[in-house]
Amino acid sequence: MRNLLLLCFLTLLCTCVCAQTGTLTGRVVDESNLPLAGATVIVNTEAITVADANGFFNVRSLPTGEHALKVTYIGFTDFDQPITITAGETTEMDVLMKPGVLLAEVAIVSQLRGQARALSTQQAAVNITNVIAADQIGRFPDQNIGDALKRVPGINVQYDQGEARFGNIRGTAPQLSSVMINGERIPSAEAEVRSIQLDLIPSDMVQAVEVSKAVTPDMDADAIGGAANLVTRAAPYERRISGTLGGGYNLLAEQPTFNGGLIYGDRYADGKLGVIFSGSYFNNQLGSDNVEAEWTYDDENDNDRFDEGENNYPEEIQIRQYYLQRIRQSYSLSLDYKFDPKNTIFFRGIYNHRNDWENRYRAVYKDIEEEDGQWVAELERQTKSGTEDEKYARLEDQKMMNFSLSGEHLFGKLKTTWSANYARASEDRPNERYYEIATDDVVPVNVDFDNPEEPLINATESAFQNPSSAWELSEITEETQFTEDVDVNGRLDFELPLATTGPSRNALKFGARLRTKNKVRDNDFYEYEPVGDNVFNQGLNNLEDQSRDNFLAGDYQAGSFISREYVGDLNLRGADFEGEQALSELAGNFDADENIIGAYAMLEQQLGPKLLAVAGLRLERTSLEYSGFRYDDEEETLTATGKATSDYTNLLPGLHLKYNLKKNTILRFAYTNTLARPNYFDLVPYRQIEDGEDLSIGNPDIDPTRSLNLDLMVEHYFGNIGLVSGGVFFKDISDFIVNQSLDDFTFEGTEYGSFTQPINGGNANLLGLEVAFQRQLDFIAPALRNFGLYFNYTFIDSKVTEFNFEGRENEDLSLPGAPKHTLNASLAYDTGNLTTRLSLNYASSFIDEVGDEAFTDVNYNAVTYLDFNFNYSLSPRFTLYGNANNLLNQPLRYFQGSSERTFQAEYYNVRFDLGVKFDLAK
Repeated sequence: MRNLLLLCFLTLLCTCVCAQTGTLTGRVVDESNLPLAGATVIVNTEAITVADANGFFNVRSLPTGEHALKVTYIGFTDFDQPITITAGETTEMDVLMKPGVLLAEVAIVSQLRGQARALSTQQAAVNITNVIAADQIGRFPDQNIGDALKRVPGINVQYDQGEARFGNIRGTAPQLSSVMINGERIPSAEAEVRSIQLDLIPSDMVQAVEVSKAVTPDMDADAIGGAANLVTRAAPYERRISGTLGGGYNLLAEQPTFNGGLIYGDRYADGKLGVIFSGSYFNNQLGSDNVEAEWTYDDENDNDRFDEGENNYPEEIQIRQYYLQRIRQSYSLSLDYKFDPKNTIFFRGIYNHRNDWENRYRAVYKDIEEEDGQWVAELERQTKSGTEDEKYARLEDQKMMNFSLSGEHLFGKLKTTWSANYARASEDRPNERYYEIATDDVVPVNVDFDNPEEPLINATESAFQNPSSAWELSEITEETQFTEDVDVNGRLDFELPLATTGPSRNALKFGARLRTKNKVRDNDFYEYEPVGDNVFNQGLNNLEDQSRDNFLAGDYQAGSFISREYVGDLNLRGADFEGEQALSELAGNFDADENIIGAYAMLEQQLGPKLLAVAGLRLERTSLEYSGFRYDDEEETLTATGKATSDYTNLLPGLHLKYNLKKNTILRFAYTNTLARPNYFDLVPYRQIEDGEDLSIGNPDIDPTRSLNLDLMVEHYFGNIGLVSGGVFFKDISDFIVNQSLDDFTFEGTEYGSFTQPINGGNANLLGLEVAFQRQLDFIAPALRNFGLYFNYTFIDSKVTEFNFEGRENEDLSLPGAPKHTLNASLAYDTGNLTTRLSLNYASSFIDEVGDEAFTDVNYNAVTYLDFNFNYSLSPRFTLYGNANNLLNQPLRYFQGSSERTFQAEYYNVRFDLGVKFDLAK
């Protein structure tokens, strides 16, 4: 096979060299010498190609002689110039685009620049894609990439500590979509899942965000929901220095924030070497008020199913107070070196680092029940801390880096691209300590469960309302966690134009890639028993009241807790303590290897002047090798499982049609096949027991989720910067994965209070409707020309079929992670010097975790976020900005079974920031 490929390559090379044709290459830039991605390059009235993310284009196999060159870009005046092509030579030229009337009038801080870049790239794409450009991102008050992604049609995000962390694309869970940097997958620092932490990457570190909702055969297939590609900045044509400096305030934490950023770019060696460096720093003080409840019901009739007429109540309530300092740093470097017009190499690297120092104070009321007319519960108070080296807090140290070396080469007509990529994500959590005290038995409590959205509880007797000598030391633990995910990838792609002119021009693309992954989790966990009562008594002398006057989650008082400094200063390895390794906790460690070999072939075929077809086939071969640990509760032993191996092959055909109904009106159709591999930990053959009665096991035999996708979309682009679009999409999903949880389940002869295992839950159908509109409102009345509307709405109807979940086979369920309604809207006012924007983001509720019955289903509650920001030009080089986030104080809320039963409610309050941006050209 290798010799055959070499022979084909040499034959094609000889054919190309002998051809009496020439090549045109160049770069499209604006008046500030910034690249214009997605510019359409037209030769002799035929749309030949589009500029890439860095503005570069090339047209091969042009016949010798005179040609008419036209370049178009939304919001810019068309570029027209005659060119001469010489046989066997490459003609190189730069295309300088001038802004149209609307852009020229608002050229200083206008949001329209970003819209023009995004829409032009989106219009030029062969597949269904949404794009957000960097300067468009800057017009929203978004601090990380997750917050920026929620502006894209059909995307909703899940939050952690007030920032977007995971993204759901088109009604699919985060693990069913892919996130990439410059086309390469980002590894996950989360131990068990494939979901990418979007809050690791600042929004000001990318040039554009491209969301492909229908992947082409040359793209990795693991993108059932879609593929989000973060494009880093390319070197400019001349020196550019820009940056940001600002600060803010968080109303819940009552602490200031600080942020700064710097971008430097230039060209050296007579323009052959391009360099751009970016850096971003953000120091954020956060906090949250949290309450959680786990509900049960009285089964007076010995019925296995819940009846709404029966009494239901929380069997456990937790009141949590969080304080968090988050420092996020990001640095990127991009180099390009152009040996000649036909050969260029690139280096791109990005390093993201986020430190979270978190303290959590948790008051627990568990085993709540009514006995002889009196409600009783067992009480716990727990302090989460760390040693002095970790600022007496739990440190979550997450890093993600991605380095890529690539090249683009022209051998006559044959375009060859290659890349080698190294990526690593890791999480370190050193010396994570928990100090817990508890009551010896249940104690009387007062309850008010009339309002299930805010179930209230407190101890009846004063000795149990706060820690006292009536309590006892329950546990002291220290854990060190480490997770690492390393990807080493390479790919080789070829593009060969077969017919370069005329209404039937086409190009053949083919290539292969190798993706290798190693993921490990190596945690260590110790439980400590103090010698004597001195540690407990001293702890009672180090109590701090963590109650807040305006606890946002309801009328709760967290109460007093052992101080974080006392917990952090304990000498756990000294004579006052006896430590023992908790083997049951180590059953979660694992080592996973994953190798994927992919190959594809696709044909881009022009069928007349208006229709472009892209057809192809992708093959992916997946090989897995996973090992973990099993814990024997009776023998108290931990043993390695040995390696479990599996492999499978997927053939994935695809077809894309792009039909130009009119000059700026496009009809798109896509038929694609995609997949999603199981979460890492799901495949590990582990066996983990908690509290002696809760058993969780892995499932090495679980199958990947597959999806057949159909898309139909119509788009109309306005020449004065705008878009109206609408479409439908359908996904036929097979073997989606859920965690099956069973109560009082017997496994291998032993009955466990709860049993959990990931399984292929069944199949699902997902039907969606998507509409979008963005435009200045001058078409309504000239007086509204400074107002712009950005709006998109997605409706999703999903239904689970053939549900393989014991006890729920015949129920009508929606797909986990699929909100029925998602809406984004913003109203902007732009005068050229001043841009203001009010932004709304809404997503309806959806099921997040499937329980053993409807009563135990966990649902993500509907959310409505309202943000405001402004940019005011102090001068052509300096801009004042301000942001206000979460003006509605939207909580993160889950409910159990029914919307009125709060499962978790976490509030973050409003945050503000203000600063200045500068842009210094050469």
